[in-house]
Amino acid sequence: MNPETITRKNLDNAEFVQLRRATDKLAAFLNKRLSGHLEVLKPLFIARSLLGSYLKSASMEDVPVSDKAFADLQERYSAVCEKPFGLPKKLPTPLSPIATQIDASPYRYTLEIPGESKPIAVSSPTRWVLSYRGECPLSRLRSMVEGTEPRVADEMRQALVNHLALVVFLKYFPAVGQILADLRYRVEVETLQDLGGLPVVTLTAPLPTFLPTNDFILQVTQLSGIAAFQEIIDREAIEGIPDLLKDSLRDLVA
Repeated sequence: MNPETITRKNLDNAEFVQLRRATDKLAAFLNKRLSGHLEVLKPLFIARSLLGSYLKSASMEDVPVSDKAFADLQERYSAVCEKPFGLPKKLPTPLSPIATQIDASPYRYTLEIPGESKPIAVSSPTRWVLSYRGECPLSRLRSMVEGTEPRVADEMRQALVNHLALVVFLKYFPAVGQILADLRYRVEVETLQDLGGLPVVTLTAPLPTFLPTNDFILQVTQLSGIAAFQEIIDREAIEGIPDLLKDSLRDLVA
């Protein structure tokens, strides 16, 4: 994500406190809503239906798309595994089992502020990175790459597979992505530049967010002592949430 594209608004301290509280409430609701949706949809995300005998399993059955899907997965993995992860290009087969549960991690990026040596880590309350659940979630993978946690090659490899397999899954089973879109999430594949351009699936709720000015962000982070900030949900945009079904039906009869 390019931080330059996000909307900026001027805020005073009182407005910020009020909007911060509202954002926290809305974010908690949106996270609970997404968790419920992913739990209900869990039976649709079976990786074995994509990769078949390329996944270690008691049945080891073939599926029609498995050869193409694994080749796609291998190509994507080879493109990102060396830098910054230092992993071999070839995936061992059969792959370790992939859980059916889907994890959602807050979308995070860095904001470079002119004149400041340390970037600000910005997170979104309305956007998430999805992956198959594993022992090395996105936050831990980042810690290994950043050197704040010891690297474990097998766990890093499985984390990459868990992210990339979901990208490939939605490519071959687009109807599952359409269900998420019908639930008013924007489904996209984006690259995480801090992880070597790793492609990941992102979901975004239909609520725009914004950031205050750089000076205001610096004021807040300096007071807190933590170089981190969260986007603010634009409450005025709640009334303008689109109805995708209504829009589609209107287009049909236009």
